[in-house]
Amino acid sequence: MPKQPAHFIAIDGIDGVGKTTQIDGLADYLDSLGLSHVRTRDPGSSEIGAKLRELLLDSRLSMHRRTEAMLFMASRCEMVESTIKPTLAAGTSVISDRFLLANVVYQSVSETEQTISPELLWQMGDLANGGLRPNLTILLDMPAAAALQRIGRPADRMESRGAEYMEAVRQAYLTQLPSASRCTAVVNADQPLEQVQADLRAAVKSYLDGA
Repeated sequence: MPKQPAHFIAIDGIDGVGKTTQIDGLADYLDSLGLSHVRTRDPGSSEIGAKLRELLLDSRLSMHRRTEAMLFMASRCEMVESTIKPTLAAGTSVISDRFLLANVVYQSVSETEQTISPELLWQMGDLANGGLRPNLTILLDMPAAAALQRIGRPADRMESRGAEYMEAVRQAYLTQLPSASRCTAVVNADQPLEQVQADLRAAVKSYLDGA
């Protein structure tokens, strides 16, 4: 029996847009289509990645932007090599909670002078990922102030930079999205959860119909 097609789908957006909830629904949708899949989280999804994630999100730590960028890249490299590539090669699809796009926008936007150009970050990312990018990247988009109000826990190191920084990150997402994948889509996340899920599934269906 031939292997089913494997699809690499990344769901991205600033904190508070509801990625986890919407990925849960997307996983159910892929199940209904008979598409086997694995979920990953960036940073994380490997033993090394989990330890790096703790460092990266620790609100007590301060680090240079280049240090931050390279730790994200290292975590993603391990996830790609240990999980994503073998999964796709076996004919199983991957849904990733964030991928390289997040690295590019968060590290190219800064409230200090420690910025890195998006172009350099894309190059660094392609090196770390062995050139792998998602087949489809969907951006869940909403104003940063509204997204931050949804977060019902203490702010992590990224979120603690405030609404102005997060809105700049949101705008960078919209600017850099076309470089993330061959296929991309923007879904308005500032809607009822059911409508966001419907729009998300419509974007995935449109991609699958053309794959």
